[in-house]
Amino acid sequence: MLQEIYIVDNDAKGVKELKRLFENEKEFIFRNVKTKNLEVALKNIPSLIIINEDTIDENIIDVCKKIRENEDNSITPIIVASSNMEKQHRIDILQLNIEYYLLKPVDEKYLYYTIKNIIRLIYTNRKVSPLTGLPGNVQIQAELKKHLLKKEDFTVLYFDLDNFKAYNDVYGFLRGDEIIKFTARTILNNIHQANCEEAFVGHIGGDDFVAIIQSKEYETICQNIINEFDTGILKYFTETDKERGYVECANRKGIIEQYPLTSISIGVVVADKNRFANILEIGEVGAAVKHVAKVSMGSTYAIDRRKN
Repeated sequence: MLQEIYIVDNDAKGVKELKRLFENEKEFIFRNVKTKNLEVALKNIPSLIIINEDTIDENIIDVCKKIRENEDNSITPIIVASSNMEKQHRIDILQLNIEYYLLKPVDEKYLYYTIKNIIRLIYTNRKVSPLTGLPGNVQIQAELKKHLLKKEDFTVLYFDLDNFKAYNDVYGFLRGDEIIKFTARTILNNIHQANCEEAFVGHIGGDDFVAIIQSKEYETICQNIINEFDTGILKYFTETDKERGYVECANRKGIIEQYPLTSISIGVVVADKNRFANILEIGEVGAAVKHVAKVSMGSTYAIDRRKN
């Protein structure tokens, strides 16, 4: 994957040095950006921004703020390289959510591995849901495999929202994203309050979540999640929709239908030791038991306790 890195430097010498340093790694593309062209450049989203404070003709604080206030680059990693040795100056810059302050002269190998490690972290973070901050499918699968290898008892909770598409159709995807974040918080809060040691919560994608716990109190946890969800979800609906208990929108044939307010379904898989041979078997049982929960009206949970 190509990694585009901006060098905010009014002297092109810095870009030449970095190109030489990374000459054998074709996935790295370094672009020189002068401060006067920064706003135009920020219409794109680079993997990393490096600012050479010594050569720019604007105040470094203003430049950093300009980048951080840009919606598309509010979380783009930034390195500031500077010969300014004042402690307070470094603190002032780092307080602007700048990741690194490198004091010049910077050792070539140090700079090389700093850039490489930042890009590695970016790649790792792409495995995490940008919306909820929860681990994604790679970590979910790894966590399930870990429990299987340990040959220990554990329980997997599969979460899915009901009538969520209708909500998005009526209120829009931005409001829908707020419900996704609310759902993530609700699951996390109740898992943590149950004092589940080594509990894991992941975001499969869309409105699907998973939790892996070793507590035998999974029914209490499910009911607490449902209670908090059903109370909190109401704030995402208008008074009219709350009073009548449904939303109206067109189905796939264009016919207006009534859909109940968004609820949550939980499929519970009790994975006793040696019950499952692999994570695919867990997933298949999880999908089936979650379907059982979704058949019921409103928020509910269903449990698969089979031993084999």
